[in-house]
Amino acid sequence: MRKIVLLVLVMNTLLTHAQEINIIPKPVSVTVGVGSFTINANTKIVAKGTECLKSAHFLADYLRSVYGVSVGIVESGSNQSGNTINLSEARKDETHTRYSLTVSGKNVQIKGDNGAGVFYGIQSIIQLLPVDKSSPLFIPQVNILDSARFAYRGMMLDVSRHFFPISFVKQFIDFIALYKMNTFHWHLTDDQGWRIEIKKYPKLTEIGSHRNGTIIGRYPGKGNDGQTEGGFYTQDQIREIVKYAAARYITVVPEIEMPGHSSAAIAAYPQLSCFPEESTKHPEKTAWNGPTEGKQVQQAWGVFEDVYAPTEYTFHFLQDVMDEVMQLFPSKYIHVGGDECPKESWKRSAFCQQLIKDKGLKDEHGLQSYFIQRIEKYLNSKGRRIIGWDEILEGGLAPNATVMSWRGEEGGIEAAKQKHQVIMTPGAWVYFDHTQTKHEDSVTIGGYTTVQKVYGYEPVPKLLPEENAHYVLGAQANLWTEYISNAAKVEYMLFPRMSALSEVLWSAKSQRNWDDFEKRLLVQFKRYELWNFNYSKAYFDPINNPDSAK
Repeated sequence: MRKIVLLVLVMNTLLTHAQEINIIPKPVSVTVGVGSFTINANTKIVAKGTECLKSAHFLADYLRSVYGVSVGIVESGSNQSGNTINLSEARKDETHTRYSLTVSGKNVQIKGDNGAGVFYGIQSIIQLLPVDKSSPLFIPQVNILDSARFAYRGMMLDVSRHFFPISFVKQFIDFIALYKMNTFHWHLTDDQGWRIEIKKYPKLTEIGSHRNGTIIGRYPGKGNDGQTEGGFYTQDQIREIVKYAAARYITVVPEIEMPGHSSAAIAAYPQLSCFPEESTKHPEKTAWNGPTEGKQVQQAWGVFEDVYAPTEYTFHFLQDVMDEVMQLFPSKYIHVGGDECPKESWKRSAFCQQLIKDKGLKDEHGLQSYFIQRIEKYLNSKGRRIIGWDEILEGGLAPNATVMSWRGEEGGIEAAKQKHQVIMTPGAWVYFDHTQTKHEDSVTIGGYTTVQKVYGYEPVPKLLPEENAHYVLGAQANLWTEYISNAAKVEYMLFPRMSALSEVLWSAKSQRNWDDFEKRLLVQFKRYELWNFNYSKAYFDPINNPDSAK
């Protein structure tokens, strides 16, 4: 009976709100008119300038692939009248992401402060279109003024625990674009796989990009699948991804983990370890497949004792790696990890203990700070800045570092008080590898994060003094893939939680209202189906959402 009531609610919502504006994330200002604009084979997209042409092609490709409707694209200046969608940059302002969208019965006008603004206007057009392929392509008459709240609106994909092909990485970038997000954090290296081609060190991909097996089930596992898991991205493929993202106004931030989570690199080049002659250790309760002698890529999840030795060899290696990374990624930021660095090897190493004394460091935490600061100094010399997980606060924060706060909000608060830029990504709210229903039928890492909880997150912590609030650049969600091995499950874990986060990051705090979002979300579920997304139905579970059947 409860399911029937909920179904009636969904249908009534779709009918009642058919003429309402159901855009996610919610625009700043919406004024609804009377009537509509029709997109058909006679429609022309008129683009003023190169940047607007990018958005024109994006919209034309979308209309063709989703609805089977082909429209023409012309450059501004030619005589066009009648059924047109007009794109222009109003101010050439690179500091904002504002746009205006005006729909009349005769045409559509999108004006952005810059190319990104125009592109975000296109995303709003997409969400004004019908959720049914059989419907005429009517867009309601509307005036929208809109802009983003936060400068940094990100999503992270871990391709180290499980590798995803370049075709799906592009699809993931499209997910980001559809929700007006602007940063793709690409987690490329970890204990279980090195995924980026480095020409100076070919063993990183020859050896470090694959493992001989993976534990079965939740850690410590019920055995080992005995299957080789691996893959990496060539430098040409990475350039292709960066270009693809840039066309959608998305910056790709690469992550090269250090000094911990480095087993895959050490398997390729054992001399990076404090103890190159020691074989790789793995948790006693986990099953292992293949050779156990020498350095190996890890087959289970967790934190492992082997870390980079802070030697000149290691620093030269990392500088060489970063040189190639910087050639591939134009991003101002390079993510250097810095999380979950065990100190056992450093404590046992006579070299490390002597280095602590020679550098006047307090302890191994100070040694980690020395390590990160040395890498930061090198990247700063090349005009780049580092992002690190909040553990880089321990032992002293690198001078120009941006902190990504994942162990709650405390690290972000402390970094902002020290006048460092902060990106909030606390596990309890925005780790999308967490369970989203108490009836979960697949293995996850645990936790319990519903779409309602994500929507209720506020990136500027209450405990952060107001004068430091501007150091919070924004936030992102992280999708760690220990228990996610295919694209369908990525989609299942992302949606609808990613839709909720997009509104947290884009819309003004005063605009956010769960009841209003919920109405738009019910329509968005139909759009997921239009897009063939394998989204989670956890919202419809009365245990997760007891109010949904009222």
